[in-house]
Amino acid sequence: MRVIHGLAELKLVARVAAALNVTQPAVSKQINELEAIIGTPIIARKRNRLHLTPVGERLAEHARQVLNQLDRASFDIQAMASGVSGAVTVGVVSSVAPILLPGAISLFKRSAPDASLSVTEGHFVSLYPRLEAGQIDLLIARVWQPQDLPGIEQAVMFSEPLVVVAGRDHALARQEDVRWPEAVRWPWVLPQPDSVARRAVDALFAEYGLTTPSNTISSLSLSLNLELLREMPVLALFPQSLAQAYAARGDLVVLPLDTAGFLSEARCFWKSGAELSNSTFALFMDCLRQTANQANTIPFG
Repeated sequence: MRVIHGLAELKLVARVAAALNVTQPAVSKQINELEAIIGTPIIARKRNRLHLTPVGERLAEHARQVLNQLDRASFDIQAMASGVSGAVTVGVVSSVAPILLPGAISLFKRSAPDASLSVTEGHFVSLYPRLEAGQIDLLIARVWQPQDLPGIEQAVMFSEPLVVVAGRDHALARQEDVRWPEAVRWPWVLPQPDSVARRAVDALFAEYGLTTPSNTISSLSLSLNLELLREMPVLALFPQSLAQAYAARGDLVVLPLDTAGFLSEARCFWKSGAELSNSTFALFMDCLRQTANQANTIPFG
């Protein structure tokens, strides 16, 4: 399973052998044995590269799912055996919380039922001083123009664009072609004026030669923003995966406006050395990484 998954990702026998720390003949032997078992080719060679056949592609997908499940089982058993029972406090922006945290928290509590977790929503500017002061252990936020921060470690969790949405009864929702100058004339729900996200939004409008709309509502709450989209002719920015989910239910419409990938990167920030000194925090970080890895390998929508 690891060989076929490696072939799907790396394309070359040499790379697969290096990744699995085995010889190239050993990888080739595994491929031959797989094809003998299945009774049909799973790879096609073209020049120096390998390409999976349709059967090989399907087998690689099943291998990925099985390997993920095996890794999670190993993780669960090791975490439960460690007897972790401390506490973790997390600060998170609202556009990341529903995407990353439910899966991570579920995994964390299954692995360490006696550990406690506290989550506070806010924006980066308000949460970062709390991280520096030790009031929260972890900050998760979408970033704009990332930079190194003294005494703080950081890691990219996932990348997902924000998209412009409207209520299903909005006039723009019935148009096949929508342009930014037209969208700016409507009321908008936007992040708080003093937030990093708002500065990024201002830069986005400026990139299209426009000023930020003056008719705005500042709100961090996704649930409130959903209700505003139902009640008023406003536009808002939603994470793509959530927007597609709500659009599938008929709650809103994703407008065909290019957001140029702004604020697409979500990162974690924590004090240097925290993973070594706090086993509960280290466990939660492992849970976050596992959840993020699954989000990154499953196409949104």
